[in-house]
Amino acid sequence: MSEREIPYQDIKGQLILRDHLAADRTILANERTFLAYIRTALTLFVAGLSFVHFDILNRPVIDGIIGSLFMVIGAITFFLGLYRYNRMKTLICDIKQKELEEGITDEI
Repeated sequence: MSEREIPYQDIKGQLILRDHLAADRTILANERTFLAYIRTALTLFVAGLSFVHFDILNRPVIDGIIGSLFMVIGAITFFLGLYRYNRMKTLICDIKQKELEEGITDEI
């Protein structure tokens, strides 16, 4: 009997429009956060490419190391954001599905 099995147990049958809109705002916030992860990952990756391609510090070995490091961190950032987005999306969908099931069984 964990909280994850029975979401909103204390307010069962009391959800109103405001609560449904709050859930929709949460979905939009999750999408905005994912887009921020993509933006950050892309910036890091492009910065890494700049270091490698333009030889910014005039030391090819150091530029290559720094550029590669930025590109790896950019890729990690993207996959971390993708993982967190999918995990939160699944959690939100599970909660909404259970909420709908409870609403249907309460009305019968």
